[in-house]
Amino acid sequence: MLQEEKILLEEVKKSNKVAFKKLFFNYHDTLSRFVLYKVQDKDIAEDITQETFLRIWKIRKKLKPSGSFFSLIARISTNLCYDHFRHVEVRQRHETLIPVNHDKRLNQPEEDVLGESLENEIQKIVDTHMPEKCKQVFILSRIEKLSNNDISEILGISIRTVENQIYKAIKILKNKLKNYL
Repeated sequence: MLQEEKILLEEVKKSNKVAFKKLFFNYHDTLSRFVLYKVQDKDIAEDITQETFLRIWKIRKKLKPSGSFFSLIARISTNLCYDHFRHVEVRQRHETLIPVNHDKRLNQPEEDVLGESLENEIQKIVDTHMPEKCKQVFILSRIEKLSNNDISEILGISIRTVENQIYKAIKILKNKLKNYL
């Protein structure tokens, strides 16, 4: 099997789809069980397994046929599992994206209604119009009040990407809230 694996990896490096398909079928079930053990959710495990093979295809030119293929896909899938758990953790911490204003003033019902309406509109825009990464960065920055450095570390992205995502989020909000401004 080891020699066959080396030959298949050499062929995959040359973008041979048949060889890739054979590697996929040789390792899919084993990797899927490996990931399922980590995430304990069949659908998520299948998604991570698929993403692992997609990444292998994307880096095919850099493959080292002398190395263990299973070690490589296990490492990639483990990193994807960590990404998944980080994403779940961020999502759980931010279940309510935008806090509702609980400081109600007694003699200003019109302001209260407008404030609630604006908060609801912002939450709707964040939920429906922002890409996932943009939404995560916006929440961590504007709701959780974390620094760009902290956001960069939590999400595993560069500070420049954090800045770009904040800019994008604000641009989306300004565009969608022009009736309120």
